[in-house]
Amino acid sequence: MLRINLLLLLAVMMSALFLVGTQYESRKLFTELDRAENESRRLATDQQRLQVEKRAQATPQRIETLAREKLQMRPASPAITQYVQEGSTAGAAQ
Repeated sequence: MLRINLLLLLAVMMSALFLVGTQYESRKLFTELDRAENESRRLATDQQRLQVEKRAQATPQRIETLAREKLQMRPASPAITQYVQEGSTAGAAQ
């Protein structure tokens, strides 16, 4: 009878230790999941913010201003436009 009681006590102790370990692992995984969800929300917010900034940077007015100021470009006009005729390049090559 004493052996059975010791065996049962050992089985109860082992199952209690297993239960504690399982609960610890469960809490740890839940914490990691919560962190991952927070990171996902942060990245989604950053993506939306960057898309808004991208749209703001790509407006036609901004591009035209940059072209004039940084690249020294100006609108095309008939006075500075050079027209190439189809026959002039073919005749020069022969």
